[in-house]
Amino acid sequence: MEKTLSIIKPDAVAKNVIGKIIDRFESNGLRICAMKKIQLTQENAENFYDIHRERPFFGELVSFMTSGPVVVMAIEGENAVLKNRDLMGATNPKEAEAGTIRADFADSIDANAVHGSDSLENAKTEIGIFFTDSELL
Repeated sequence: MEKTLSIIKPDAVAKNVIGKIIDRFESNGLRICAMKKIQLTQENAENFYDIHRERPFFGELVSFMTSGPVVVMAIEGENAVLKNRDLMGATNPKEAEAGTIRADFADSIDANAVHGSDSLENAKTEIGIFFTDSELL
């Protein structure tokens, strides 16, 4: 069983589609291990997206991720990282396949509804940012 991190971003939270997105995970064999709704601080967002610090979009990304509450989830299942990424769809919702989360709920490449870990190694690190071992049920 793999674990991965998923974040429902501020745009999707504001649209009130949290339940619809969670249903996509659960209906496709993924289980929620831990979940919380939080407001990221500037420092939280900068630390989480540190890998992108030198990229020109870093400031806009941090600003977007702190613009409203997010829902962070640790989810698990067989091939959870790949399955989550397939369910999310392409980063640019205009390129995402029909029926994916981003095709159905995202507005733009920036406001793209969800984040998902891109590897098992990053999933472990990202889950550790938001959840303690005792929270992963």
